[in-house]
Parts: sequence; C-alpha cells; structure tokens
Amino acid sequence: LRLVSRDCLWPAAARGRPCVDSCGRHHHPSVYRSRERRKEGQVLHRSKRGWVWNQFFVIEEYTGPDPVLVGRLHSDVDTGDGNIKYILSGEGAGTIFVIDDRTGNIHATKTLDREEQAEYTLTAQAVARDTNKPLEPPSEFIVKVQDINDNPPVFLHGPYYASVAEMSNVGTSVIQVTASDADDPTYGNSAKLVYSILQGQPYFSVEPHSGIIRTALPNMDREAKQEYDVVIQAKDMGGHMGGLSGTAQVKITLTDVNDNPPKFSQGVYAMSVSEDKVPGEEVGRLKAKDTDQGENGLVDYTVLEGDGMNYFEISKDSETQEAVIKLKKPVDFETKRSYTLKVEATNPYLDTRFISWGPYKDTTIVKISVEDADEPPSFMATSYTFEVEENAPGGTLVGRVHARDTDIANNPIRYLIPRYTDLEEFFTISPEDGTIKTTRSLDRETQAWHNISVSATEIDAKVRVNIKVKDVNDNAPEFATQEEVLMCENVTPGTIIKTVSAVDKDEMAHRQHFHFSLAPRVANNLNFSLKDNRDSTANVMVIRRGFSRMTQGVYELPIEINDNGVPPMSSTNTLMIRVCSCDSKGTILSCNVEPFVLPAGLSTGALIAILACIVILLAIVVLFVALRRQKKEPLIVLEEEDIRENIITYDDEGGGEEDTEAFDIATLQNPDGANGFLPRKDIKPELQYPLRPGLRPVANSVDVDDFIKTRISDADNDPTAPPYDSIQVYGYEGRGSIAGSLSSLESVTTDSDLDYDYLQSWGPRFKKLADLYGTKDSADDNS
Repeated sequence: LRLVSRDCLWPAAARGRPCVDSCGRHHHPSVYRSRERRKEGQVLHRSKRGWVWNQFFVIEEYTGPDPVLVGRLHSDVDTGDGNIKYILSGEGAGTIFVIDDRTGNIHATKTLDREEQAEYTLTAQAVARDTNKPLEPPSEFIVKVQDINDNPPVFLHGPYYASVAEMSNVGTSVIQVTASDADDPTYGNSAKLVYSILQGQPYFSVEPHSGIIRTALPNMDREAKQEYDVVIQAKDMGGHMGGLSGTAQVKITLTDVNDNPPKFSQGVYAMSVSEDKVPGEEVGRLKAKDTDQGENGLVDYTVLEGDGMNYFEISKDSETQEAVIKLKKPVDFETKRSYTLKVEATNPYLDTRFISWGPYKDTTIVKISVEDADEPPSFMATSYTFEVEENAPGGTLVGRVHARDTDIANNPIRYLIPRYTDLEEFFTISPEDGTIKTTRSLDRETQAWHNISVSATEIDAKVRVNIKVKDVNDNAPEFATQEEVLMCENVTPGTIIKTVSAVDKDEMAHRQHFHFSLAPRVANNLNFSLKDNRDSTANVMVIRRGFSRMTQGVYELPIEINDNGVPPMSSTNTLMIRVCSCDSKGTILSCNVEPFVLPAGLSTGALIAILACIVILLAIVVLFVALRRQKKEPLIVLEEEDIRENIITYDDEGGGEEDTEAFDIATLQNPDGANGFLPRKDIKPELQYPLRPGLRPVANSVDVDDFIKTRISDADNDPTAPPYDSIQVYGYEGRGSIAGSLSSLESVTTDSDLDYDYLQSWGPRFKKLADLYGTKDSADDNS
C-alpha cells in the first residue's frame, strides 16, 4: 500500500519525477521507473524501489469552498478496475477525514486548529470490494496540522510592577517580561518573538529576545520623577511586517537612595525666651530639609559651639524631624540678655557611593534673646503635702505655705485658694501668712486626697498643695457580694454551701481581719451553722437534711461581721439561701415554686392571658347591656298629642320604615326622577368599600349638617366604584332604623337654656322646626 502525498499529485509527480512536498520534509515516495541517458547515449536501467510515506500535512484554518485534499492511498495491486476498496480508520476518520474508497483520495472536511490538536494518527487498508478481504496489511500514518500564524503573543502575568534604585548605572536590569505564543515554535517564525518598547523611552530599554528591561539613562533622580509607565510590545514572525503583537503595561518605581544632604532654609534663626521660663520649656524650633525618604531622609541635630551651650539644649521631634531647642538652665535678663548657638544637621545613614558628591551635613546660627519679666513670688517648696484626721472638726489647722518676692521691690504677698481647685470649699487660707484650715469635717472614704492650689500674688504664682485625709475606722464591714445561695433539697448534712467574705471602706491595717458569727437570734437554729476560717472568710454549712422548697423555698441567715479596728465596728448582713430541685448528681433543675394546682403544660403566662381575655369579654358584655338599657326621651313632651307630621318639602325626612303611606321612599332614592329627569343607571360594584370606622353617626346625633357631609364624603372617597352616589340611607331613618332619627322633633330636651337660633340657618326645609322651637320659646316666655 502506497501513501501518496498531496504535493505528489501535482504535474511534477505525474511526469515521473521523485515526489517532495512543498515543506521540504523527508518522505518515502512510491514505486516508479525512470531512465536517464548520459551525454554519451548510454542507457542506464535503475532498479525498482518502493517509496513508503508515513505522514501527511494539512494547513490549519483552511477556509476554502471545497474540502482540502490531504493525500491519496494507492495499492500496487490496484489495476484501476474498481475492484479494490480503500478503508480509513483512526482519529477523526469519517468525521474530519473522509476517503474516496475507489480512488483513495483523502480529504479534510472541517477546519483544523493546530492549537487544539497538532496531529492525527490514522490507519489505511486496501480490501477486495466484493469480499472485503484484506489485500495488504494495514498501514499507519500521521496527518500533521501545519501551523499558520493565527495566535498573537500574550503576556500572561501582566500588568507588571517593578522598582529600581535611583541614580542606577545605564543597563541596570529592572525586570524581565515574558510573552507566550500558542503557534508552533518548530515551524517557521510564527512563534518567534521580538520585544520592543513602545512607551518609556529614553529612560528604559528592552532586550529584543529576552524581554529584560534595563535603565537607559544615567542619574535618574527620584526627587524629580518617581514613577514611570512603560509599554512593552512582543511581536511574532521575528518582528517582521505582518506579524501579530501583544503589549504589556509595566509600572516602574524609582526607590530612594541617600543622594541629598540636609539643608537649612536660613543661615541665621532668631528666637527669644522670657527670664521667667523654667528649665525644660521649649524656646523654639528649626528644621533642615532632606528630600530623601525613609531612613535616608532622617536628620540628627547637634550644638557645635556657642555661649549658650550651658543654658540651652537641643533635641529632635521624631515625627516632624524638627530640632527643638529647650531651656536647660534659668536665664536672667539682668545678667545676660542674648545667647548664640551653632547647630549642625547631619544624615545618620550615609551611602558610600555618593560621599564624593560632598558633605552630607549643614550648619546654621541660632540667636536667642532674653526678655525681661516681672517675676512672681517664689514658694519655698515646689509642692506641699499635709495630713489631717478625718472627722476632725472645721477650723482644724492643716499646714502653712510660704512664698517670697524675688523682685527688688519685695512687695507684700497675699495668698488665696483658687475655687476651681476646691469646688466644695473644704479649706480656707489666711491671705497674710498662708495658713490652711478645714471648713468642716472630712470623710476619707468619700475622698482620700484633696489636691488644691495656692496662689501667691503680687504677680500670680501658684504651688500645688496635696492634703491627705487620715483614716479613722468609721465604716462597718459588709458582704463582698450580695448573691443568693442556691441549695439542693437533697443536700447532705455537713456540706459547705457558701464561703462568705467581707469588705470594708476603711483602710485595712496590718494584721487586721474580719470575724464572722451567726446573729444571736439564729445562733441555735437547726438548719445552718457558720465556721470562721480566721482568714477574713467563713464557711456556711448545712446541719440537717430533708429540705423542701414547697414547704419553705427561701431561708434568711443573718451573719454578724466584726472588724478589729479602733474603734471596732460591726454589722449584720443577711445571707439569702434558696432551696432548689436537683437531680441525683446535684445539678440544679429548678428553684421556683411550681403551681401544682395548674394542669400539666399550662404556664403562668398562659393563665394570665386567659384571665385577661375573660375580663375583657365581661367588660364588653356590661357595656353592651348598659347601651341597650339607655332610653330615649322626646325633646318635647305633649301627653295626648301625636307629633307625626309629613314634611314632604324635606325630600329627606320621614317616619321610619313603618311609615310607608306618608311619603314615597323611592323619591328620596331618586329625587330627580320626579321632575322627569332620567338619570344614568349605576352599576353596583362587585367589591363594596366599607365605611371608615368611626364615621357612622350614632342614633342620638342631632347634627344633621355633619351627618350629611359625612355621607357625601364617604361616597366621594369610595375608591371601588366612584361615583356611585346614593342617599338611600335617608329613606330608612327613623324609629326602625339602626341610624336612629335625624329629626330634632323627638330629640331629648331639658329645661336648660339652649339656643336654637342655628335652625334659622338651615334653610327653608327646616323652617317649620325653627318655628316650632321658636313658638315654644315664646310660650315659655309668656308664662
């Protein structure tokens, strides 16, 4: 079986010349015969050779109109009569690759992508068409997908971030960027990448084949520009025209080196200090600027020389990098009025590469002038500390402070206590001699120390006075905690259920302790005992068994606590002991008395809820009965006269549902129909909008105007079926109606002086009512 390459199907192969494909690959050509004649005319006969092909090539991404011819299968036993059938099997056979079983031509029916699969292994065989009997052994061959440049280079790890020290030499490596190309690196130049820089010149360059970015300019200064945005391009096809390309962003940051010395902005700094300043106070600040960063920008300051070296000192503020000049010794205006300091600023960390650039230090002169001040009195001590007994009576002497005037005039001094330092005015001071006394007795437990200030004035001077209140044993001890003690019903006699301790607001002197004992009234109780541990604690023990929380759930045990102070103090504190239900292991289950009379599963909360519901229902029933029993009395009582009139002119008044002869109710429901006007036919909505709660008039309402306005408002604001106006309720008012009567004829009246003049404003429809009431009023007046 011979495998004939596609390239061998061209005319060159047809003329009998050896078959070589266009890629120049080595093949095993088919059998052929050739003759060559030499110039002398001798005919040479070549021996017959068999050329065996074992791989084909198909270009990827082929998009022609017809299937691409890959190659041909041909058997030596094929005489061309069609009796031989060629069979193809293996990867993609029948789907990607199809064969003409008569000619042996193999075609690719689909577009192939080398990046998905680079080669396919197929098996070819020639069989007899009628019997399917193999005529030759199967032959395996490979179809390789020939690469084209269809994939651009890609930077997989971009964007890139890199840094390089400022002032680096030209050619210093910064970072290496790498792009990848999915095309075949072994075929052509499709995957041969060349790097170039699109943005970032002239500061940086890139090696074309390695992608290493290097510095391209000397002495790049971070203080001038710190960050650079560089764009690197990778192009395949060796960088030639027509190749595909990809780019990557590279942000390069210059890191700092110590290439700048500190520098003072002024050659001379002027400062001043008052002679009344005390050592340690700040005189002034100055700063040498260094544009470097981090430790490269740190600056140290020293005083080199000057007549003020003994009076002033210099330090550094680590946050602001400023030199702080402070007063070291007091200065006197009358003795010396100015001082001079020479201050040097240096970098503590030097870079040996840049020492030759010059000294990394700078100096300046600081001139300090002394200002005159009227000095205040000076106290003989910087602070005073006195003691006074607590509970001492008011007027007790605490101590005395003393100040003197350092000025030449030596004016008299007066003393006072600023009120903001003694808000409750516990102390007074003699203005002339500085004697401090108490105003009332002091309590150490309330405030153990009193820190006040005393001012001495000619010019205000102050001194701190600390007054300690000495302790007196005037507080009784008490329990350290007030917690309940939980005890099991089945507790064993002798069990310690609580260890009590005590606290005392007084100071505990050396060897002072608390003593515990049961109060005399329970000293012989049969339930509990108390043992003093002689270490300011005591144990409470059970002395019997058989406690029941149903019989008694809580026990109160009074315990007397004594201290051994001078004078001794004692107090009685009650220890609450609660009996609880416990399991066999002593774990507490419940400490509350259970309502055994309640059914199982009914809690106290449920019982309360049930009782509340019953009370509410009873209240509703009582209210309903009271309303039902309320009687209506007529406004006008005429014994033998029936006041039932047909006020037809109202069009909205009647005698109730029982009165069907006096007036046609349909007229009220459709008053316009009586005049021959035929209104539209309203359609009742499917959903009725209920009246707003609280707006339905009660039976005893006498405000007709409000009632009508309410009904109109309900109809106008009905969202379900606007505007279904209806006044049918007017036809059902009266004694049989749930709305009661709107007429004032039967309204309850009293002999009180009511003003019915408002009836005149109701219009002609209510004229008869106005006349009726007016007549009655007139009759009353005449009588």
